[in-house]
Amino acid sequence: MGSTADATNSGTPGSNSPEQPSLKRVMGPGLLLLFIVGDILGTGIYALTGKVANQVGGAVWLPFLVAFLVAIITAFSYLELVTKYPKAAGAALYTHKAFGVHFLTYMVAFAVMCSGITSASTASRAFAANFVEAFHLDFSTGIGITLLGIGFMTLVGLVNFRGVSESVKTNVVLTCVELSGLLIIIMIGLWALGVGDGEFSRVTTFDTGDRSALGAVVAGTALAFFAMVGFEDSVNMAEECKEPSRIFPKVLLTGLIITGCIYVFVSITAIALVPVSELGEGDTPLLKVVQAGAPAFPIGIFAFITMFAVANTALINMLMASRLLYGMSREGVLPPPLGRVHSTRRTPYVAIVFTTLLAFGLITFVGEVPELGGTTALLLLGVFTIVNITVLVLRRQPVEHKHFRVPTILPIIGALTCGFLVTPFADRPAVQYQIAGILLGIGVVLWAGTVVVNKRLGKGGPEIDPEKLAEHE
Repeated sequence: MGSTADATNSGTPGSNSPEQPSLKRVMGPGLLLLFIVGDILGTGIYALTGKVANQVGGAVWLPFLVAFLVAIITAFSYLELVTKYPKAAGAALYTHKAFGVHFLTYMVAFAVMCSGITSASTASRAFAANFVEAFHLDFSTGIGITLLGIGFMTLVGLVNFRGVSESVKTNVVLTCVELSGLLIIIMIGLWALGVGDGEFSRVTTFDTGDRSALGAVVAGTALAFFAMVGFEDSVNMAEECKEPSRIFPKVLLTGLIITGCIYVFVSITAIALVPVSELGEGDTPLLKVVQAGAPAFPIGIFAFITMFAVANTALINMLMASRLLYGMSREGVLPPPLGRVHSTRRTPYVAIVFTTLLAFGLITFVGEVPELGGTTALLLLGVFTIVNITVLVLRRQPVEHKHFRVPTILPIIGALTCGFLVTPFADRPAVQYQIAGILLGIGVVLWAGTVVVNKRLGKGGPEIDPEKLAEHE
């Protein structure tokens, strides 16, 4: 999630001089489409398919479909905003333009940052589980998985510290690898359908326990939504796109439709080949699908494809989280040490250490993939609720250039659906609210501490400019 850049590329610290060159517009429709598809694909479908099946039974595809519909409604709101304000700042920018409340803008930015850490922690646990399968280790739960996850996150932190400059060309390669794993699953499903293997009748059955079918689908959607996040990061590429107001709408919607179809096909294949009771065990559901549908396929190869996909998710999210934290520090809304840059590596090493330690805590004390993934979805659904509202508020602030305009009913539906999925009515486990509350509470403490320090130094209250903040992402 998120396009980031090294601190090396952010210019003079804290500067926003008019002499700074604008970003080069190099992305056409093809590269933008690959970026969007690659940003959405990843840990969600690779790790959570079985957990969603535990919620609804054989109709595992339905929560993914509902999550897709909720995501595409919110995507329409993003389309109006990104074509109206084609700046690389995203939700924080829209929130600030709509309400002008610095603390609210800060909390939206901090929530996005936290979602990156929870997403990376989810990927870390999934990486560890697939590592165990790839190397046939004799442990699959408990301390072994935790230590592997922490070891992997340590490696991500070291790579982050060394410095990684992302490019859309690299994203093309990563997208092809991630996509290949899911296409393998779909091909296995088509083969099974053709030769009569698999029980495709399971895809219409519900096994919801004490819940109603509707309640189970809602609970499954709250978790499956994690697989659809990532599309919102494409707004960070707005300043690097050719004619964003013209190409963004059709490309973003095309990317969402492609990924939505892939997720539905993959989930149908998974449940047809593997019973719910088996699919829902552990954190490697798609490995079980390959083993059941294509026993001769080298399982180690698919495990490595999965590891590569989730590793890419983790690295991108930790890059985003550390640079966003760094940017907020340089804006003066977080303690100054978080904005320090290493003298030789030119990376925000204090922010990297801070975000990596938070990830360690999540991996150690939370651990479970569905709770971490559900917390990511919870944080972003809260952000999406605000974004849908900002569309309506910002209608009072017209701009001179032409831009996409979403039918008014859609952001209303988007705000209501996203807001509903945030509430306990979505049957979301309490632990997800506890995790999100602790993370956001850390943000409040850091903000309050900065206010106290600024008062002692005779400075004004913290103010955040999301357009400057985006320069550090």
